[in-house]
Amino acid sequence: MCRGDVNGVNSDKIKLRLLIRDEIAALPDDYIRESDKANLLHITSLREFIEARNIMIYHSVGKEPDTVMIAEAAFTSGKTVAFPYCYRGGIMEARVVTSLDQLKPAMLGIPAPLNSTAVLPPEVLDFVVVPALTYDKSGFRLGYGGGYYDRYLPKTPAFTAGLARQKLVRDMLPLEAHDVAVKCLITETGALRCFSETDNTFEYKTR
Repeated sequence: MCRGDVNGVNSDKIKLRLLIRDEIAALPDDYIRESDKANLLHITSLREFIEARNIMIYHSVGKEPDTVMIAEAAFTSGKTVAFPYCYRGGIMEARVVTSLDQLKPAMLGIPAPLNSTAVLPPEVLDFVVVPALTYDKSGFRLGYGGGYYDRYLPKTPAFTAGLARQKLVRDMLPLEAHDVAVKCLITETGALRCFSETDNTFEYKTR
């Protein structure tokens, strides 16, 4: 996955990142395990996930919501699975893998595809799992500060889903002009759809 703090971002976000990181570190292991199991059930039950042919998912690390189980479920169901491949300067590609063995530690030690893997164009993605430190109840994310997904997501029509621990979800996060909500927020308590659906079009919640 592509993460990394940069200078010059909103100061409120910088302070909140530090606070959230402390809260994540304090989460008990039993809560993490139960949350991961529930997240897996909720995301794989989504109609959009079931119907998706091409998905992009990041590889979780540490106490992030587990994505390995979700990737394995996608492989088992015959989906084309891509993981982010990152370049310096906030540039990211979706690269196809057929097993987790094709992931190796890359930027910041986070598992990423080999550079010999095929690129999946953003316009053919059906479903993207978007990383974040946490989300708010409208589906806006507190990212890691690298800006990779802010640049990438406008290029794809994919259904976007965020994973979070319910204990970390905020009522409202500080927003910048480029921030866009995910279409669905998944926590251990269920799936919260962050858009209204009319005639198969999506209208993002905004504030």
